[in-house]
Amino acid sequence: MKYSTTAGRNIAKVLIANRGEIACRVIRTAKKMGIQSVAVYSEADKNSMHVDMADEAYSIGPAPSQQSYLSMEKIIQVAKISAAQAIHPGYGFLSENMEFAELCKQEGIIFIGPPSSAIRDMGIKSTSKSIMAAGGGPVVEGYHGEDQSDRCLREHAGRIGYPVMIKAVRGGGGKGMRIVRSEEEFQEQLESARREAKKSFNDDAMLIEKFVDTPRHVEVQVFGDYHGNAVYLFERDCSIQRRHQKIIEEAPGPGINSDIRKKLGEAAVRAAKAVNYVGAGTVEFIMDSKHNFYFMEMNTRLQVEHPVTEMITGTDLVEWQLRIAAGEKIPLSQEEITLQGHAFEARIYAEDPDNNFMPGAGPLVHLSTPQADLCTRIETGVRQGDEVSVHYDPMIAKLVVWAADRQAALTKLRYSLRQYNIGTPLLHPAVEED
Repeated sequence: MKYSTTAGRNIAKVLIANRGEIACRVIRTAKKMGIQSVAVYSEADKNSMHVDMADEAYSIGPAPSQQSYLSMEKIIQVAKISAAQAIHPGYGFLSENMEFAELCKQEGIIFIGPPSSAIRDMGIKSTSKSIMAAGGGPVVEGYHGEDQSDRCLREHAGRIGYPVMIKAVRGGGGKGMRIVRSEEEFQEQLESARREAKKSFNDDAMLIEKFVDTPRHVEVQVFGDYHGNAVYLFERDCSIQRRHQKIIEEAPGPGINSDIRKKLGEAAVRAAKAVNYVGAGTVEFIMDSKHNFYFMEMNTRLQVEHPVTEMITGTDLVEWQLRIAAGEKIPLSQEEITLQGHAFEARIYAEDPDNNFMPGAGPLVHLSTPQADLCTRIETGVRQGDEVSVHYDPMIAKLVVWAADRQAALTKLRYSLRQYNIGTPLLHPAVEED
């Protein structure tokens, strides 16, 4: 089956510029649609599951991601050699890289994601907040200005009122982020956040925001197409986190009524339309105990937790991505997207619980999982005997469950987690990636 783009191009073959469970996830949908899949792999991944699943696979260099999965030139070269018309970036790696989206366009390759201008505008936190505020969206009180002097930042923190959050303008994954509860600790936390931001993003520009106490992290799945349409597929609650990394996600958000749900969805769609958004995106909000919500940022890619949205809406969001990239309209209108039941996702990590859950690595000597069925999904990129590499993120799988209501889904999640058994030798530390 071929899907033509607005430019009259077909997607008959797609290259997945990623690894692990998300690469396997994209390949599965491509197979279902009759689209050929091309895998890329580093030396550490030559025997991995995504390589076996794909129709073709190409080596792109040594294990460190800078020399393989982050090498734009190598990935474009493979796309040309394999005659893939499109590249799906998955999440992480090059998925929100404006230069990569632009390079694909220059090379006549369809980038399965938004235009590079949307990645740019939403990738810089201060810019995205300005866009949201200009569109009448709810934004947390803060300072997102050019003056980065210590004095200016400290004055704005005092004006906003403690506690405040210091955040790296180009941040992500909780890096370059500090909570400051009083003026006395402001300077020390600012310097610490700047150092981490410089190391992680090579940019130490900061913004200051009011810190919302007992906050909830609520995000809305949105989709746009090349025909000017945009819809929302309801919200997910991702408040359960460790070191600013999500661990358990659920959809819909518990205790959110239909009125708040509609307001959240419509605010997210306004954000998407403000940047002419195309494809899958997530608009993240922070919500207080009174259900007031404020725009935080937009992730211009498919999220790790997209399966919970698929479970409650009966959709395949990767199929939507491929169809929209090929120039089709969004498959369903807003009125046709309905919410049924409740879903949870638990991320399964290679971690050492005895060492503050630090990332681990090593061979998976034993692996047994719950039985997959219509209400239970195991999204994974590993099999028994595979190696968890020190070079990549320690998440090895996602367990996703659905039931008619939240309590039933929670019972099912607990039961399924007990059936998940992973045996490894003594884990040794791994490198944790964003």
